[in-house]
Formats: sequence, structure tokens, C-alpha cells
Amino acid sequence: MNIEAIFGRYISKDSPVHRMDPRAKLLLALLFMVMVFAAQSYFTLFVAALFTFGILAFSRITPRQAFISIAPLAFLIILTALLNIFFVQSGQVYFQLGILCISEGGLSQALFIAIRLTLLLLGMSLLTLTTTTLDITDAFEHLLRPFKRIGLPAHELSMMMGIALRFLPQFAIELRTIYRAQISRGANFKTSTKGSIQMMTSLIVPLFTSAFRHAETLSLGMDARCYHGSEGRTMLRELSYERRDAIGALYIAVGVALVIALDIVIPLLTPAIAALFGITL
Repeated sequence: MNIEAIFGRYISKDSPVHRMDPRAKLLLALLFMVMVFAAQSYFTLFVAALFTFGILAFSRITPRQAFISIAPLAFLIILTALLNIFFVQSGQVYFQLGILCISEGGLSQALFIAIRLTLLLLGMSLLTLTTTTLDITDAFEHLLRPFKRIGLPAHELSMMMGIALRFLPQFAIELRTIYRAQISRGANFKTSTKGSIQMMTSLIVPLFTSAFRHAETLSLGMDARCYHGSEGRTMLRELSYERRDAIGALYIAVGVALVIALDIVIPLLTPAIAALFGITL
């Protein structure tokens, strides 16, 4: 059982991406999603991958650290790929058993979706890898502040998101501690499937107990400090956009424009190139 990977953790580095305004990083994360979803071919997906690993290089986060951070979400990629394999049927059929059918189109679509989701998770994980929970909370609150006029509780929503992000690594660490404690007491998680499911209760019950204990401690601490929401609150550090934020926006904008342009140009040039080399499409 690999529980070393912690999703949502922050890696302290001195890089241009770390020093960017957290509001800019939130908005650029949404623009990054547009770039990845705009890729409609393997070539444009490759271009999006180059921009993704370029961001990793600028943030001084190694690919290993980035892949480890998204390891807990790998089951989403695998599940989505399997669904595409069995439900997308086109081209040559490689295997068929009753309603189960594996075809060329299904395998191609599964591979494409798996690469797209991996790039998406890598890019989005940079938000938590390069930004502290407090900065993400402040940025989220600033971006939602205009909606307070229509009654949206911007501060409360950002506070809940910040608490959730903060406790993800904490619960992962506690899960590791509980797992090792149960192993030391003779628990065997590598038995049969039924036995493994039964043994999982020895992890889930203490973890939920710990979660409720943390929630109660947090609520008591906030009450003791007379916390009552955003009214009258001040901030230690005011957020401000700088030149590096504009450079980051330009970098992502170039990636989006290039991916969309290639998606338009490649289908137009493909017949001409095929005719030039005598290839029948």
C-alpha cells in the first residue's frame, strides 16, 4: 500500500512561479485547462505537454515530484481509460467477448484521454505545489469578492476551501501513521479481497475519528479567538500583480493560441501533404 504520495502539499522553492501572485496563478490554472482541453490531436497534445513541462522547469519542481503529487488520483485516469476502451468502438476489433469489445478506436481514445488527464492533473497540481494554503485562500476570496454584492459568502467559501486543502496532507500523514501502527500490531492487508476490505475498516474508523477530533479542536480554537467571519478582518500581506504575473499570463496565452491554431491548421494541411506524398487517406 503506497501512501507516501501526498496530494495538495506545498514544496517550498525560490522560483518565479512561487513568487507569482496567487490570484494570477488561479486564473492561469483555468486558462491552462482551456489549453489542455483545446488539444484535439496527439501533436497538439504534445505541444501542450511541452508547455506543461516548461512550467515545471520554471517552478523548479522536478517531474518526479509532480508525478508523485498526482499519484493518489491515478485511479481516475485508469478508470476513464478503461471506460473509453470498452465503450468506444471503431476501427479494427482486437478482442470481443459478448458485449465487451476492444477496438482500435477505443484504445486510441483511451490513450489520448489518459495523456490529457495526466497533463491536466500535472498542471493543476502546480497550484498547490507552488502556493501555500493561506495564499490560495486569500486569492480565492479576492476573486469572489465582487460577488458579495449578490449575497455570496466569499470569505466563508474560501475559508472552507483553505481548511480542506490544509487537512489533505495532514490526513495523508495520519493515514500513514495508522497504517504502520496496524502493521506493527500484526494486521495483514495483503490477504484475500474480502479480507483486505475487512482490514480497511481498521484504517477508516481511526481516520474518521481523528478527522472529527481535528474538526472539534479547530472549532474550539476559532471560538476562543472570537472568529466571526470576514467582518473587520485585515490581511498581513496585500496582494498585488507584478511583471512576473504578466509574463506567466503571456506564456499560457501563447500556449492556448498555438494549440488552437494548430488544431485548425493541421486538418487543412493534412490532405495537401497526403496528396504530395501520394498517400490515400
